[in-house]
Amino acid sequence: MSPRVPDPLEVDALLDDRDTRVIVCCGSGGVGKTTTSAALALRAAQRGRRTVVLTIDPARRLAQALGLEALDNEPHRVAGVDGQGELHAMMLDMRRTFDEMVYAHAEPGRAESIIENPFYQTISSSFSGTQEYMAMEKLGQLAATGEWDLIVVDTPPSRSALDFLDAPQRMSNFLDGRMIRLLSAPARAGGRGLRKIVGAGFTLFAKAVSTILGGQLLADASAFVQAFDTMFGGFRERATATYALLRSPGTAFLVVAAPEPDALREAAYFVDRLSADDMPLGGLVLNRTHPVLAQLSATKARAVAEGLRGAPLAAAVLRLHADRVDLAEREDRLLSRFTSAHPAVAVTKVPVVAGDVSDLDGLREIGALLAAGDREPAAAASQRRLRSAR
Repeated sequence: MSPRVPDPLEVDALLDDRDTRVIVCCGSGGVGKTTTSAALALRAAQRGRRTVVLTIDPARRLAQALGLEALDNEPHRVAGVDGQGELHAMMLDMRRTFDEMVYAHAEPGRAESIIENPFYQTISSSFSGTQEYMAMEKLGQLAATGEWDLIVVDTPPSRSALDFLDAPQRMSNFLDGRMIRLLSAPARAGGRGLRKIVGAGFTLFAKAVSTILGGQLLADASAFVQAFDTMFGGFRERATATYALLRSPGTAFLVVAAPEPDALREAAYFVDRLSADDMPLGGLVLNRTHPVLAQLSATKARAVAEGLRGAPLAAAVLRLHADRVDLAEREDRLLSRFTSAHPAVAVTKVPVVAGDVSDLDGLREIGALLAAGDREPAAAASQRRLRSAR
């Protein structure tokens, strides 16, 4: 049975749709989310949209590809973009974004005491889910300005892609947790008698927990939570608003994967989760595929190679072609399993390119390949051959 051919993901139509305001690229680590995000943002700018790409990539590679010295927590315009639009790029600074939230929500005079608290400094940089939550917080900030036609988000390199969707709820659950309520109880007690009752309960709680955490850490945690108490409502509202933005019709999730079993399995989990949460799925980007460049079966190529005498180079080329056909058929089988389980998911394939994508020309090439899918444009094919020859 021949592999099922999925519906094509029309990338240019998605980028040109003025109702599309947010594109979220997600998937497991190492599948090319960052490059895909930057290439999509550049192509959107080329097609006339004022675009910003938010990356969570800790490397300098993307900044160099965009011709910038470095990326930071504020959008910077990228020079050399042809077309009528604009491209801006930024990299999430998790701690700085958390600080911005504190300054935005804290009562006058409290922000500095919160930010200087050792417990805050710990959770703002290492609490599980903080990076994912802050990526969504920054997305919310960018969307609230109304400055951008399109925001492209490169999601964090989590162990599980599902961490990204869970982050707002996890942060909200943390703020509503029993330990947080106990730590903030003395500050929340209103009357003198109530403070005395709560204080006694808190003392028992503190004695028990301090033996585990240490007295100083518990004191820092209590001071942080009590100063932070008035901000809990604001954080909860932001988490709710972030989740609503992700589910809005103006958002499109693109699941990025490589033609490998683990990556496609993770992509399937993510597609199922998006469907269960009624979130808008744009489609699947299958990166680093190996399309066959000539209509010659692997069996015939090897047979011809075996029959050649005195032409070792031609025989070697035929064997390489046969290996390529085998690899392409393996990738088609893996994709067919995915599309059989998820027939409604549109797909675009991006062939593997020679070398790293290290400049705007490389990102333009990836953007053209994203838009073309299996229909590789002549310009992109020509440029790939030139890059391979270098």
